[in-house]
Amino acid sequence: MKWRGNRKSSNVDDRRGASSGRSSGGLNPMLIGLILKLVTSKKGLVIIAIVGAVMYFTGTNPLNLLTGNTNNQIQSSGSYKGTPEEKDLVDLTKRVLISTEDVWNKLIPNYKEPILVLFTGSVNSACGSASSATGPFYCPGDDKLYIDLSFFQEMSRKLNAPGDFAQAYVIAHEVGHHIQNITGINRQVQQLRGKVSQTEYNRYSVMLELQADFYAGVWAHHSQKTDLILEPGDLQEALNAANAIGDDRLQKQSTGRVVPDSFTHGTSAQRMRWFKKGYETGDVNQGDTFNADSL
Repeated sequence: MKWRGNRKSSNVDDRRGASSGRSSGGLNPMLIGLILKLVTSKKGLVIIAIVGAVMYFTGTNPLNLLTGNTNNQIQSSGSYKGTPEEKDLVDLTKRVLISTEDVWNKLIPNYKEPILVLFTGSVNSACGSASSATGPFYCPGDDKLYIDLSFFQEMSRKLNAPGDFAQAYVIAHEVGHHIQNITGINRQVQQLRGKVSQTEYNRYSVMLELQADFYAGVWAHHSQKTDLILEPGDLQEALNAANAIGDDRLQKQSTGRVVPDSFTHGTSAQRMRWFKKGYETGDVNQGDTFNADSL
């Protein structure tokens, strides 16, 4: 894949080497006045004693409930140094992201560009906390993509899906979920949770994932058309990656059996087919997986 020397996206939040920390928050003037009054009263001393006990045994400050500071914040270690291989992956990620921005800004009026968060180990998002084991994910609550770069190494070493274009496919797939979020498709699927059986909801989840694969293919189509990014073997790298993370293949590898009703992302064949369809057509209107005759 031809990416070296290309422009880099500025929509990257690099939290590698960061750790979760509690927000210390702050009190507003009215609340400070109230506390001072409590300190000078007998009832106030009792309340302060209770607050102190809660902080001691739980490690949390109940006054945060009054200030609104109940969420964890990210605190950078400031000393993180990645390997040369990881630095290369950061550069690739930023250049692929700006390529998706170029394509989707042309295809979607008033396109809202997502933020891509790089992390190591674990991360906090509007969708909750997640570890590296979760794999790359998109959070509709904050319009952000989250990726631990070690996943790309896992793809190469454990899933036998190496290559820079395979990695680009993963990023473009998560951007595909962002497209679904800003167009309302993701919300429509989420609203079905609890209203249909788990098996049926899983089918909708598969449709959602396959459409994200299709959008990744649409990105590849237009990026190749304008920038000629593909080199021999690149398309096969993406298809190989789609094949490697199919539900049927992953289940077979982990448990030795396949349970179609539990699929949430689609089979290897389905994922390859929809990515390829997006790449061959480049037409966003042909990616309606929810009304397709077959997946």
